[in-house]
Amino acid sequence: MKSIGLIGGMSWESTAHYYAVLNRETAARLGGLHSAPVIVYSVDFAPIEAMQRQGAWDAAGAELARIAQGLEAQGCGVIGLATNTMHICAPQIEAALTVPFLHIATPTANALIADGIVRVGLLGTRFTMEKRFYIDVLERHGLEVLVPDVGVTNLNGIIYEELVKGIVREESRRLYVDAIARLQARGADAVILGCTEIGMLIDDAVSPLPTYDTTALHATALVEAALN
Repeated sequence: MKSIGLIGGMSWESTAHYYAVLNRETAARLGGLHSAPVIVYSVDFAPIEAMQRQGAWDAAGAELARIAQGLEAQGCGVIGLATNTMHICAPQIEAALTVPFLHIATPTANALIADGIVRVGLLGTRFTMEKRFYIDVLERHGLEVLVPDVGVTNLNGIIYEELVKGIVREESRRLYVDAIARLQARGADAVILGCTEIGMLIDDAVSPLPTYDTTALHATALVEAALN
């Protein structure tokens, strides 16, 4: 099994979930006392978030590409970026590597298509929902993507002010459930939890639509890639 390089810390809350899934999936596939050979580079999220607000995507991409190269130099055979939003920098990261970089939207799209779902709602940060970098990948897989109406709720604020700090509030859960119900009314057949923290708040037990958690799907796919 190849070593997995994981660029995390955006936020560390969701990176902890990645680490758990990577190891549980490896144990399930290999049995016994097996766990995932993984090197995690957990960034300080504050400077990254500042770059997001400033629109300094090239600078952020250069930093993440440098980190990815360091993981490759340490022997990692596949690289993953444990955040949806920062996949806006995916082209810079891929260009810096000679080993595979697994885009987070790819296993999500594959799971949806395998389940026969074509029209899907997308929840995430405002960058993920409003910019094209993520939606384009999904559409290339044949998906029709719906995003919440502008200003429907403070979805972005809930992520940055609560979830990345490990705060889970019932009021915020209700706002997300309402946003999903609105997407359902517009014809969505499922919803992508397109921020790695949203799974802390929403799952199939509370959502009016089937949920596709990018954190779990991406981590599982990284194990698959490392085994092949």
